[in-house]
This record gives sequence, structure tokens and C-alpha cells, in this order.
Amino acid sequence: MSFTVQKISVVIPCYNEVSTLRKIVETVAKQPLFEKYELEIIVIDDHSTDGSDEVIEDLTRQYGDTLRTKRHDVNMGKGAALSSGFEMTTGEVTIIQDADLEYDPAEYPRLLDPIISGKADVVYGSRFSSGDPHRVLLFWHRVANAILTTLSNMFTNLNLTDMETCYKVFATDVLRQFVIEEKRFGVEPEMTAKISKLDVAIYEVGISYYGRTYGEGKKIGFRDAVRAVYCIFRYNLFN
Repeated sequence: MSFTVQKISVVIPCYNEVSTLRKIVETVAKQPLFEKYELEIIVIDDHSTDGSDEVIEDLTRQYGDTLRTKRHDVNMGKGAALSSGFEMTTGEVTIIQDADLEYDPAEYPRLLDPIISGKADVVYGSRFSSGDPHRVLLFWHRVANAILTTLSNMFTNLNLTDMETCYKVFATDVLRQFVIEEKRFGVEPEMTAKISKLDVAIYEVGISYYGRTYGEGKKIGFRDAVRAVYCIFRYNLFN
């Protein structure tokens, strides 16, 4: 049975992405599927200090009611930004979109299809299960991702290939069934653990990936990987 969708909410957490923020918002807004569905873009500025707030002000003038924003008084992390964004969503479906250019909004139709067709409640976009273009870099980052995904799967009994992916798409009603507690990148294993305990259908689709180096602005690091291990144990065993 198909899932009725009129509005799609795209939540964009942002911290110091002045060089890419305008382009990603404009790229989201011009996607052809938004000729059919109403678009709501929600940008959460996690207290950027590089001028991202000025870009957001300009984008608000450009896109009017389509773009909704919130700025945190202090920097709190991706998890806190997502939590703020989820509270603001009004669409039937919510997509997480990073503010960098690593993930291509042209993938939205592929990500949305299992939900709109009524097969899925949650869709993960996997960087590692498709033949689509991938930038070649950061071997140890890939190894860490595989370890974290495998460890997460052992506790959730899911067979995901990319638990840490940015591209997670939800029937918005699913988001109302759990509360995000993690402030930083631990939000990825936390959400996965909490979703796995719900009576929902989870799908995974392959996506392209245009990764950045740390010199180009990539923010996740070793400490975040350690925290992710902690979160896998905490949210699977003690929540």
C-alpha cells in the first residue's frame, strides 16, 4: 500500500560550512521531485563562526517560507542539531542532508521510493552497497566504519552495510517515537539502536559518495569512533 506524501522535510545540520552551504541548499531546492511534492528545508546553524549565519540569512530572503532556520547559542554537535531540526519538521517524510557536498540530493528519488511505495518506514543510503561513483580516499576511515557497522549489527540484528551514513530517510511519524540524547556523531548508532527496537520496516539503497579529506573540512575523528562504540553498547543494552 502506498504512503501518501504531500510535503518532504530536509533537515540540514550546519557548523562552519560557509563554502558549501549555499550550493547544497540551492541543489536541494532545484531537485525535480519538488515540482510534485512541497519542500521544507530546515537549516540548523550549530553556532557557526565562519559566516555561515550570514549565508543563512541571505538564503532565507531567497527562499522565503520554504526555508526555516534555527541557530544554537553555543556549538553542541550534530546530534543536537538534528534533534532541533526534527522538532521543526512538518512533512510526512524527513531526509537528513549534511551541509557539505559529500552526498548528492539527486539521490532523493531512490531513497524515497521504498517509503512512498509503502514498503519501508526508514531508508538508509549506503555508500558501500552500490556501483555508483565513490571518491577513493581514507582507508582507515572505511575500516572504522565497517567495524562500527558490524558491531552495531551484532546488537540490533540488522544487516546494514553503512550504519554511519548521513542519508537516513524517515516517515516522520517514526521520528516521533524516540528522543535523541547524543549531542555529537554518536547520534548515528543511537538512532540505529532505537529504530531497531521499533516495529518498522528498514530498507537500504546504494548511493554515490563524494567524500572530503580532513583538509577539505571533514570533522569526524578518532574520538567520535570511540564514542560510537560506547553508544552502540549503551543504546542497545541499557535503553
